[in-house]
Amino acid sequence: MENGCIKCGSQDADTKEVAMTGAGFAKFFDVQNNQFTVVFCNNCGYSEFYNQNASKTGSVLDFFFGG
Repeated sequence: MENGCIKCGSQDADTKEVAMTGAGFAKFFDVQNNQFTVVFCNNCGYSEFYNQNASKTGSVLDFFFGG
């Protein structure tokens, strides 16, 4: 069973896809080449970022809740 948010224990979480700029030339030209899934608690706002390339297996919500 899921433990809930590590900060407040809430089971109410959601996800959002975000892109961020890297370093070097990517930063200079504002190329957002880093893709992440953000899992956030709707109760307290605690957030965790998961690299989309590294977290394709399993649900990021399972990782967030410690499953």
